[in-house]
Amino acid sequence: MEQNSQLELTCPIHSFESLGAVDGPGIRFVIFTQGCNLRCKYCQNRDTWCHSAGTVYTVKEVLSKILRYKNYIVPSGGGVTVSGGEPLIHIQFLIALFTELKKSSIHTAIDTSGVFYLTDEMKKLIDLTDLFLLDIKCINDEICKDLTGVSNQKELEFAKYLSNIGKPMWIRQVLVPGYTDKEEDLIKLKEFLDSLRTVQNIEILPYHDMGKHKWTELGFSYPLEGNRTANREDVDRTKKILGI
Repeated sequence: MEQNSQLELTCPIHSFESLGAVDGPGIRFVIFTQGCNLRCKYCQNRDTWCHSAGTVYTVKEVLSKILRYKNYIVPSGGGVTVSGGEPLIHIQFLIALFTELKKSSIHTAIDTSGVFYLTDEMKKLIDLTDLFLLDIKCINDEICKDLTGVSNQKELEFAKYLSNIGKPMWIRQVLVPGYTDKEEDLIKLKEFLDSLRTVQNIEILPYHDMGKHKWTELGFSYPLEGNRTANREDVDRTKKILGI
């Protein structure tokens, strides 16, 4: 009875990607959950913020979708990645889903900001997750608050915890000219990343404004209007400072 009730837990889903190739190793079934607790000025998925939007699915329904692709994702060394929005808002749903995925030996990953308290429930989900794609918004806390609406303290503690327990992570940072590209901050970021034991990959994602139309379609002004996009030179400079 308990298992059946867990399978009936629900989550609002924005969209699915059946054969993803950039959100973790191998071929991934990617789930984009609805709802976010951050307000990033550069967000390319402004339509995922609203908690009451999306289509509601049960764990059982999502699991059924995933298992159709098991013969593709598992042999490739892939698995399931949950992104968003912010997936950790839906922690009970993810615990139930990942518990079932573990029974089928399917690799699990979460793309998250990590801006959450490390509760016992969160630690349970972390144990069920094979890989975290952790977005370090900005190592400079004041810039982070301006850029995302929140402090970076929880996400840095989240990263430290993952490192301490030996949990693999890929680090991601969006490179926004004028915000996250300051040399002194990138040096501090390198020092922080060097202190972590389980970082397997570091990705620098150049800021672009291709999601601007989503803001305007929803009736919102785009916060970074006029801000230049990041180019290859910006990315190369950042990678050189970070030593990657």
